[in-house]
Amino acid sequence: MKFTLKNIFSGRNFFILGIIFIALTLLSLYVLSNLITQITEKSNTESTHRNFLKREEVVQQEFSRFLDTQKELDHIIKISNTQNLADHLKVLSTIHANDSLIKNNWFQINNGKIEFTTSKSDSNLDATIKDFILKNNSKNQSSSIVKDNENIFWRIYFKSISENGTIVRYGFDVDLKSLQSYFKNINKNLPNYAFVFDKKGTILYHPEVKLLNQNVFKITNMTPQDTTFINDEFYGKKIALSEYLKLDIVRYTKRLNVKNTNWYISVSSPKEIGSEDVEAVKKYASLIYVITTSILILFFYLFTIFNKKTFKEKAVLSKEKNRLLLENEKINKEKALIQLQQLKEQINPHFLFNSLNSLYMLIDSDTGVARKFTLNLSKIYRYLINPPVQNIVTLQEELLFIEKYIFLQQTRFKEEFVFTINTIDDENVLLKKVPYLAFQIAIENAIKHNIASDETPLKINIEIRENEVVITNNLNEKPSFGQESKFGHKYLESIYSYYSKTHFQAYKKDGDFTCILPLIG
Repeated sequence: MKFTLKNIFSGRNFFILGIIFIALTLLSLYVLSNLITQITEKSNTESTHRNFLKREEVVQQEFSRFLDTQKELDHIIKISNTQNLADHLKVLSTIHANDSLIKNNWFQINNGKIEFTTSKSDSNLDATIKDFILKNNSKNQSSSIVKDNENIFWRIYFKSISENGTIVRYGFDVDLKSLQSYFKNINKNLPNYAFVFDKKGTILYHPEVKLLNQNVFKITNMTPQDTTFINDEFYGKKIALSEYLKLDIVRYTKRLNVKNTNWYISVSSPKEIGSEDVEAVKKYASLIYVITTSILILFFYLFTIFNKKTFKEKAVLSKEKNRLLLENEKINKEKALIQLQQLKEQINPHFLFNSLNSLYMLIDSDTGVARKFTLNLSKIYRYLINPPVQNIVTLQEELLFIEKYIFLQQTRFKEEFVFTINTIDDENVLLKKVPYLAFQIAIENAIKHNIASDETPLKINIEIRENEVVITNNLNEKPSFGQESKFGHKYLESIYSYYSKTHFQAYKKDGDFTCILPLIG
């Protein structure tokens, strides 16, 4: 029997090929679903581990911050003398008093009166602190959990001795209820919770206040041996019933990296979250088997009926594809022409010649400024001849560029131009985007269309806001001798239109010209 394409895709041969194809597809799906399940389990484990590290970092930084007071105290003693030591300690104590987590902070010089800052001195508190000092007098640093009526504190004590033998004792109480609220608001989206305990098992921090100062080895399934591990990748991993959530959790425990302490941190995540994800994957994998089998059988049945129709549709699609390719080539060509025109506008020969003339004058008069002028000019043109593919750059990049551009202008025109840049204290704003050369277009338009002199300088202000940049200049317009091209504003409008930003504005009002550039992203 001669096998032709017509014989293969007809009758019995087509049916056999269909069965083989279905079998191979189901086998592939079986292997793939197992791989997906394994990857999901691994991903859940890695996600839990990452969340553990995030939670650990937050707790570690906060506890280290309190204990770093020892460095501050040593520095105060080093720079102070007998006359101003008390005043300097009051300043340090007042700074700590502004921390909402710190209560009852105090200091004592030698065996003198205990000076309080964040609380009024009363006989009971004064006696308590004296007793605490007496118990820890031989230690340079100590801490313990203290209960005061409804409050519960982590009391920290430092002792430092100056070169002349003066003994300074400094201490404060950390409000553990406030600390609990503070930790609750940090990384609150993390699906875990943490607690800290010392070598003896005494709980120093826990999201459940009533568990503070209790022994972790008595209220959980942890043992002292769990604190002896060192190089375990996932540390002291245990599955247990949570003393806090009252459900099964996966708990990781390790040494807390806080200097001069012997503390440990445990981070617990609900076990059901990871298990539910894996079970869901298995469930949907089984559903895929059933659906895929049904689709394949239906597909082979319909294939013989719609075979001719499919070929016709492919012909139509091929024709449409060719049409779209032609249109795409046309769009790319137009885009290239626009970019070429833009590049011509950017590299302004007039600006280059003026800059070179200014440089020539500076070489003899001020060599240092000439060097800086040359360096900034080279960086400006490096920025100009390497436009970004998407025609947008970060606000930080555009600011660095415009500062060099402003330097060149002010070097040339001296007192004729006054530039000011006002920024906000938010690094995230600097990561947002603006159209490439947006600042240069706005400033160049201001210089081009206004008269500037020593008596009436052109004042240009750049104000960075949270969602926009506002560039304003005073108006002293030159006479207009022809129709303006407004290429710069058209370029900015096209960029903002592409990124669906409709708030770009450029207008005159009250003797000023204002250009508002929305931030992208």
